[in-house]
Amino acid sequence: MENNPLETKQEYSKYVDKKSPNSPILKNCFNAFWVGGLICSIGQIILFYCKYKGLDETSSATIVSIILIGISALLTSLNIFNKIGKFAGAGSLIPITGFANSIVSPAIEYKSEGYVMGVGGKMFTVAGPVLVFGISTSVIIGIIAAFF
Repeated sequence: MENNPLETKQEYSKYVDKKSPNSPILKNCFNAFWVGGLICSIGQIILFYCKYKGLDETSSATIVSIILIGISALLTSLNIFNKIGKFAGAGSLIPITGFANSIVSPAIEYKSEGYVMGVGGKMFTVAGPVLVFGISTSVIIGIIAAFF
C-alpha cells in the first residue's frame, strides 16, 4: 500500500485550509450591504415619485416592481448583472432583481435550442423550484394562520 500524506480527514482539512485563499468576509458583507441598499433606495425613489405624481400605494408598488424587473432583465441580457453579482454577492439578489435574473439567464443560455424547447422549456429551471416551494410554503402558512 502506498504511503499517502493526506490519509486522514484532519490532514486533508488542514491541507485544504492551507491551499484555499482567505475570503474577505467584511469586504464582501460591506459590498452586499451597500449594493443591496442602493437597489432598495432606487426602488424607494421610484415609489416616492409615483406617489408624488398622484398614484395610490398599490399602483406605485406595481410600477416599482415592473421597473426593477425590467432593469435587472436588461442588465442581465447585457451581462452587467452578473458582474454586479460577483462584486456584491447576495446584495444583488434582492428578491425581485434576483428573480428577474434567474429567469432571464437560462432564457439567454438556452436560446440556441429554440424558443419553445430552449427559452420556454428552460426559462424556469432556476426560478421554478423557488416558485414551487415559495408558493407551497405560503399556502401551508396561510392554512395554519386560518386555524389560529
